[in-house]
Amino acid sequence: MGSDSKHIITALQRLAMFWRASQWLVAKDFALNPTQGEVLTRVAAKPERAVDLADMLGISQASLSDSVAALDRKGLVRRRRDPDDGRARMIEVTRAGASLAERMPDAPAVIQEAIAGLAEDDRAGLLRCLSLIIRSLQEAEAIPIQRMCLTCHYFRPHVHTDPVRPHHCGFVDAAFGDGGLRLDCADHETATEEEAARNRTRLSAVG
Repeated sequence: MGSDSKHIITALQRLAMFWRASQWLVAKDFALNPTQGEVLTRVAAKPERAVDLADMLGISQASLSDSVAALDRKGLVRRRRDPDDGRARMIEVTRAGASLAERMPDAPAVIQEAIAGLAEDDRAGLLRCLSLIIRSLQEAEAIPIQRMCLTCHYFRPHVHTDPVRPHHCGFVDAAFGDGGLRLDCADHETATEEEAARNRTRLSAVG
């Protein structure tokens, strides 16, 4: 492993340690644990099937069930039948849960300020690199597939000659740049393995 890779790993470790500690502090302020906080903010944005939610969070069905049960007892979420599959359960937020989720920060303020302080090109480049790292982990089956551009049927990387907006989203039929890459998109449609592999190769090779 090269020295640059070691430095990157050290940086990621330090950020991860800070993030975990911050999650505990934020969740504690709202009388939740980190997993409950993540479940609440996810379903506040969009109701999710229990099985999909567990996959997105990278936790077992049993762990998810415990978290949902705790949130249910607090009156923050509720479970209902999935209209498309009577055997499945949808998790949705209650009014009280939505109110609480709105008060929970997306990220620690110092992290938001640090990212906002980067130049636009640096933020876009960072997002591109993180997308590629996440996709590599998904291909290694280390983390679950997420609703990101690199795994989306609509994503076409580097099909335009404009260096500022080289990519294309077929869903909205619009060009965009690295800063517009999404890691969790509600309009995501899972690509075939061939499409996802092509997307990763093209995004990695051209930059």
